[in-house]
Amino acid sequence: MLGPTNTGKTHLAIERMLGHASGVIGFPLRLLARENYDRIAKLKGAATVALLTGEERILPPRPRWFVCTVESMPPALAVDFLAVDEIQLCADADRGHVFTDRLLRARGLAETMFLGAETIRPLLRRLVPEAEHVSRPRFSRLSYSGARKLHRLPARSAVVAFSAAEVYALAERLRRQTGGTAVVLGALSPRTRNAQVALYQAGEVDYLVATDAIGMGLNMDIDHVAFASLRKFDGRGPRDLDAAELAQIAGRAGRHMNDGSFGTTDEVGELAAETARAVEDHAFPPLRRLQWRSADLDFASIAALRHSLALPPTLPGLVRARDADDELALKAIAEDAELAARAKAPARVRLLWEVCQIPDFRKSLAEQHTRLLGAIFRHLTGPAERIPADWLGAQIERIDRTDGDIDTLITRIANIRTWTYVSHRADWVDDSAHWQERSRAIEDRLSDALHERLTERFVDRRTAILLQRVRSGAEMYPSVGEDGRVRVDGQEVGRLDGFRFVPDWSVGGLAARATSAIERGLAGEVAKRLEALLACADAELALDGEGAVRWRGATVARLARGADALHPLAEPVASDLLAPAAREMVRERAARFLDRHIGSTLAPLLALERARMRGAARGLAFRLCESLGAVPMAAARPQVTALDPAERRALGGLGVRIGTETLFLPALLKPARARLLALLWTIHRGLPPRKPPTGAAVVAAEAELAEEFYMAAGYRRMGTR
Repeated sequence: MLGPTNTGKTHLAIERMLGHASGVIGFPLRLLARENYDRIAKLKGAATVALLTGEERILPPRPRWFVCTVESMPPALAVDFLAVDEIQLCADADRGHVFTDRLLRARGLAETMFLGAETIRPLLRRLVPEAEHVSRPRFSRLSYSGARKLHRLPARSAVVAFSAAEVYALAERLRRQTGGTAVVLGALSPRTRNAQVALYQAGEVDYLVATDAIGMGLNMDIDHVAFASLRKFDGRGPRDLDAAELAQIAGRAGRHMNDGSFGTTDEVGELAAETARAVEDHAFPPLRRLQWRSADLDFASIAALRHSLALPPTLPGLVRARDADDELALKAIAEDAELAARAKAPARVRLLWEVCQIPDFRKSLAEQHTRLLGAIFRHLTGPAERIPADWLGAQIERIDRTDGDIDTLITRIANIRTWTYVSHRADWVDDSAHWQERSRAIEDRLSDALHERLTERFVDRRTAILLQRVRSGAEMYPSVGEDGRVRVDGQEVGRLDGFRFVPDWSVGGLAARATSAIERGLAGEVAKRLEALLACADAELALDGEGAVRWRGATVARLARGADALHPLAEPVASDLLAPAAREMVRERAARFLDRHIGSTLAPLLALERARMRGAARGLAFRLCESLGAVPMAAARPQVTALDPAERRALGGLGVRIGTETLFLPALLKPARARLLALLWTIHRGLPPRKPPTGAAVVAAEAELAEEFYMAAGYRRMGTR
């Protein structure tokens, strides 16, 4: 059964299997095996279905159907139906020899089905000439849509990269720009992967960032696949992906009859036209060779085993696979004289080979993995011929921790997978069921912790909620707490500062639409606030040192230049929440407060402004008000000299002192009045507000401040002091 992705091949194979009295199906990934086991167990009952993978064994007493990874398919199991998924992986450099072995040797008693890509058809015809070939077309159309910036990708997109570092970097960017993303890596446990997929499927996030782990049978509601890289490390070195590999991943876009699209991110640039056409048309050159390794092994000695593994293929179209991890481990252990001496008899050689096949889930340095395998082999060839419970317990115990970051948890999951694999060997460990249960419980705890870390790092729930509301056109119903915090569906989205909504989130190009939607929902709260402001007493308002009129701790207006320094204007703060008529009401209320506040604080100066005087006294009063209460005597002396006794008494009665150096009002030297005068001086001159010196009779003069500023604040410049 050959064809591209989204052709229903796997679904059909499972239907065919369940139509037989017994069957086994092999999948390329543990994740897929688990997913399909759950589906079949739900249909037929857990008592009838077995799950066999390297790390999981669910084996009821009398199962009828077996769901496995390809490596774990029981070689001697007699069943009516047998299927292998993604059979084109026979060409894979690392695992291809296992798939090729199943292609050549694994058969069902009544029916055998191989599922995969059309690229394997010529070699399959040659190697299995008795096979009937059935092609299935893709249910939906897959089309190329070019390169796009990351934040312009459509919702329900999967972004694909080929290293954990790339995946994390892309996920961070999408969290900032779109509210969050789910993450799928091959190193995730099924439990973590399923939790991340559920996050995406439920619509809590609209994006998925993944490695090519999504290319094998991951069925999700993906509309678009964007490649953020076109190169991967294949275990030997980096290389470009070919068109068939790109198609395997891109084919995840579109579900059943829904069309899908694929493209690249702008950093990658456009795909070559011929590559894009090949993916759209599912037209790729056929595979030229399949990986093979002898399955007829000689366990007479380590040397005989290595020789049998190195035999060349005898059938055309097959090529000897490069040394796999198990062969490399065998070679390293053979060079250890003490370990090699323990493997003299055929049974011991077979045991050593089984130990070498413990997968290196950690992908650690070969030397580290080999040391671990050597330790296990020593225990199994010791007097008890078992792995000691205390040693195994110590290895597992040190992994049972859920602290640490994402990479730490992924490493621990890889470590516990090794011991889960070992625990399934009842001939290696006593009380196998206990160790299986313990290692599985640890993996579950680590998986849950990893899902939490991924979600904490890569999902901004409040932004995700806003995005969903904006895209659906649903109304926002924000609530405002006593502290002014604004919440939508329980998530904080900003604060209402007086009559301004201040968001504390970022959603890229949708920011303006989300803000507008929230502000519409705040209209009722703003109307209540306006009514309260207009009715409040002056005592509820304050003027701060920055020129802001504050009400309930929020800025509602700011001082602006008026006709003169003593009569500034009040300008309402800019806010889309206030209609023009409402803004005018805020302006008038703030202006009334300012008039009364300035009038009471600077009463001596305003009394001088209102006084009816004549002659030189009138001129001096005007100059004092204009300069905010202090004039150098050098400038005022001609008018002072011209004062008659009555005018002097009138000025004195209004608190004016004619000093040696300055004409001033001593009552204005109090700190609160001095601060207000300094503020009014800077506002009138269009300068940033500056606080006057406080608490000292002598201070260093700042060169950039004019002498008039210091005079308004109650100081005289004397040189640099």
